[in-house]
Amino acid sequence: MVVTSQGNHTAPAAPPSGAAGTGATTASSAPRTRGPLKVRGNTGGRRTRRVTATRSAAARRRDLPVALLLILPAVVGFAIFYAYPTLRGIYLGFTEFHVLTPPRWVGLANFREMAGDGVFWHSLLVTLWFVALSVVFGTLISLVTAVVLHRVTDSSLLRGVMLLPFLISNVIAALVWQWMLDPHLGVVNIVLDHLIGHPVLFLGSGPWAIPSLAAISVWKWMGYYSLLIFAGLQTIPSTIYEAGRVDGASEFQMFRRLTVPLLRPILVMVVVLTVINAFQVFDIVAVTTRGGPANASNVLQMYIYDKAFRQFDFGYAATMSLALFALLITVTFTQLRLARADESDLN
Repeated sequence: MVVTSQGNHTAPAAPPSGAAGTGATTASSAPRTRGPLKVRGNTGGRRTRRVTATRSAAARRRDLPVALLLILPAVVGFAIFYAYPTLRGIYLGFTEFHVLTPPRWVGLANFREMAGDGVFWHSLLVTLWFVALSVVFGTLISLVTAVVLHRVTDSSLLRGVMLLPFLISNVIAALVWQWMLDPHLGVVNIVLDHLIGHPVLFLGSGPWAIPSLAAISVWKWMGYYSLLIFAGLQTIPSTIYEAGRVDGASEFQMFRRLTVPLLRPILVMVVVLTVINAFQVFDIVAVTTRGGPANASNVLQMYIYDKAFRQFDFGYAATMSLALFALLITVTFTQLRLARADESDLN
């Protein structure tokens, strides 16, 4: 009988005659094995991966003390200079604290005082006016500058020159502009005197104080925001503009319908950064106008500084700082939510 393999079944066959048939029957009756070799190979691969994972876990455990030691200075610095002052400020916001006496818990008394403080609400309105001017004109000028740098010139020198104002200290920038806007000796007023016949009190009049400070802030940050937008422009494929030219679109139409929508994530980031910087303005105001004239430029940060370091009412100043912090968080998350900052039309 000849044994033939057909899956898992055997079928008898007619025996051939003679010795040849007997030998064939004996040879064909030997079992055939195919599965164990493949199983043995898979088992070896799993064992190798398991050993590799074990060695990797052991290496990570050995590297953990070194990693903790390396990040320890950053953690200590964060705890001392950020975490502790933040928690201390939150605590002081609910106390009456005048430096020479220990803090006394007053609960929500400071918040009730802030709600009825007319100077606080006036400072908040002045700050919002400054933020609006800085955001609108700063974003538009930075966008136009970045597009010009991207579409018109390839000069690295010009791009570096645009970044120079950002590298200057805020105090130095404020001093330079204070001299330039001086009503008697400033170069800006000298030119205006020849053009319109009289100088302009940019920093000394109520209507002009906040627009002048916003112009200084826009000049200071324009180069930085332009480079951010310029980096975003380089991510837009050139084929999109080529298709727009084929369709007969002008440069302005491509700017409005292609460039601006595709730059939405970058523009949202620039707007958020501008809002945060504008709400925290202090040094420019402290150097140029000191909140004057007649509180016309008394932004919220200037009022907080005056309460803390001139009137030594640190508890009430901490309360206003908490209000500003909550306002910044609300405005930032609202902007990110409404502008869909995590989405891009390039996808």
